[in-house]
Amino acid sequence: MSKRFQRFGDPEEGSPLAIDIAPLIDCVFILLIFFIVTTHFVEETGVEINKPRAATQQDLESECILIGVTRGGQVYYGGREIGVEGVRATVARLIKHDPRAVIIQADQETPTQVTVSVLDEAKLGGSKNVFVSTINE
Repeated sequence: MSKRFQRFGDPEEGSPLAIDIAPLIDCVFILLIFFIVTTHFVEETGVEINKPRAATQQDLESECILIGVTRGGQVYYGGREIGVEGVRATVARLIKHDPRAVIIQADQETPTQVTVSVLDEAKLGGSKNVFVSTINE
């Protein structure tokens, strides 16, 4: 058979159109690692909370410290109960190198005194921006 009419992919001569996908796979894994490393994850409070309704509210940035307060007055951060006493130390540790806002997610039936105590402790921990989370009416 002449070179002019040679079939591509002839098993006798090896396939001249073979595509090496190893570099493609390497590139995909490098991109995957890059996206995993650069993604930041939002830490949830770890408890189910029914937020109170508010007519006015504003959206905040995603990098915030979320502190949950249950209807019974227990205070949670990252799925662990820290109590009102642990709020100041937790906030101080978290904003030491990266100042962020603190959002208190208090249940609608939480006693007001507990929410105010958590708010005070967050401010005493060094946070300049402390907010109470609500849902829009």
